[in-house]
Amino acid sequence: MKIAVLGAGVIGVTSAWYLARAGHEVTVVDRQDAAAMETSFANGGQISTSHAEPWANPGTPKQVLEWLGREDSPMLFRLRVDPYQWAWGLAFLRECLPARTRANAAQIAAINRYSRAQLLALRAETGIQYEQQTRGILSIYEGRQALDEAVSAASLEKLRGVDLRVLTAAECVELEPALAARADRIAGGVHAPGDESGDAHKFTQDLALLCAARGVQFRYGSSILRIETGGGRVSRVLLGSGETIQADTYVMALGSYSPLLLRPIGISIPVYPLKGYSITIALADGDVAPRISLSDGAHKLVMSRLGDRLRVAGTAELTGYDTAINEIRCQAIVRRTFELFPRAGRPEDAQFWAGLRPATPGGVPCIGRTRYPNLFLNTGHGTLGWTMACGSGAAIADIVSGRTPETDFRFLGA
Repeated sequence: MKIAVLGAGVIGVTSAWYLARAGHEVTVVDRQDAAAMETSFANGGQISTSHAEPWANPGTPKQVLEWLGREDSPMLFRLRVDPYQWAWGLAFLRECLPARTRANAAQIAAINRYSRAQLLALRAETGIQYEQQTRGILSIYEGRQALDEAVSAASLEKLRGVDLRVLTAAECVELEPALAARADRIAGGVHAPGDESGDAHKFTQDLALLCAARGVQFRYGSSILRIETGGGRVSRVLLGSGETIQADTYVMALGSYSPLLLRPIGISIPVYPLKGYSITIALADGDVAPRISLSDGAHKLVMSRLGDRLRVAGTAELTGYDTAINEIRCQAIVRRTFELFPRAGRPEDAQFWAGLRPATPGGVPCIGRTRYPNLFLNTGHGTLGWTMACGSGAAIADIVSGRTPETDFRFLGA
């Protein structure tokens, strides 16, 4: 089949890879001049297979209330005159119910595990390199209560077969010596040895080259104006230039912008942009920065070593489609980074970035069929797009090809 993939982020390019591998003729359309130039450009770098707890969980509403009025808070709701934001927020609260959280976590865990297996297979097949670190992810906690809660959660995950190891403060420092400068502030940690990290931007761009070698066509610099339908099917995609893209099948992988193109053709998906921030710090000889990927439980930050750079990312800001960088929030990330690692480069040289994560209220992505038989979705991955990318791409290729994906996930229209 001729297939048009809309979007060249990590989700769109992995979809294109698996679709081309399945024998389809694939064209990828994106408004940027290269792959992975928006949300996939400077994310936190973690491939956190073990992390299945969604943002929407029973403890979040209380935390959000505590963070109200704090410009540097980990999660910030900026209320707007936007019915979609309000609807998403109310749905988010509903997903915080314990039963909903458990159900969503099971779905997230399933696609996470499947995606890791697909990534390992892809790496073995292609030899693709992306500054990957395969020593796992270490989550650190400063307070005893936070550590106890993490240990309790880890015990539940172990019942699902997730390999998690509870560490003392001394064991955390042994695993990551760069923590020694602040060892007195660490109560302990949880290590997920099966997790990893890497540069999603580099991965996506290199995979796009591998896709091109398989015959995938990339239409960069092509903004999508609208999707047109007829006879109960998608008939074509109209570009801003006035050109059209016609295919047998279409895959929507435009992240946060997916709902804007789907609503006019009668498809509503619970995806809303959740702005996240990152800083990138260049490292020189003599700098002391972590080599293992870290999660900072107290501040909801993740840290990944990407070659000679340290990437620190986090926070969630519900503020519509505003991509402007908030200096206060970025400086808060800088301060916390240098509290933990005072010799991790030069704080004044940190590069700031913001991107829109396509979030669903419960954290479960929208993957599968729509009411139009030739339109499929692969969007809504929130903070776990890099983690879920290969599994989502492999799954959508199976679904488009008429096969059932090899994972226990609630695919749309299945």
